Amino acid sequence: MLVSIVSERSPHRGIVSTHTYSLRRENPLKDPEPERRRSEEELRAHIRDVIEAAEDRKADDTMAFFVGEVMGITDWFVVTSGSNPRQVRAIVEHIEHKLTVSSETKPVRVEGLDSLSWVLMDYGAFVVHVFDHASREYYNLERLWSDVPRFEQKSA
Repeated sequence: MLVSIVSERSPHRGIVSTHTYSLRRENPLKDPEPERRRSEEELRAHIRDVIEAAEDRKADDTMAFFVGEVMGITDWFVVTSGSNPRQVRAIVEHIEHKLTVSSETKPVRVEGLDSLSWVLMDYGAFVVHVFDHASREYYNLERLWSDVPRFEQKSA
């Protein structure tokens, strides 16, 4: 499945900008986690780990949205941002490391590492979007998903 985000506003040239990401898995008939579906608690733990990993690298405005009822491809979107390409890369690498160490969870696919303006990490049941500030403001996913439930940390 291809996901395209189209934005028609451009402050400089009035050009329509399109960002397309492929969410196809290597084998569309095989679940990325064979013979196993994530429980709700396990998913919440992964989302918590992603948020903590982003905060460890000083990411800005990390938010998680439950999109499972309106999208068929994933249950959660996590959106965060860094102030420059080096910080975006550090956030992405730390999220991947933390999930690998804590639960042996690896992304199905990572896209956008060449430009580091918008990196998409597809984990199947959740997708992590790491933006630089300009791209995050431009695509404004928070506005797009403003009507879906957000992730709330359960207090201990």
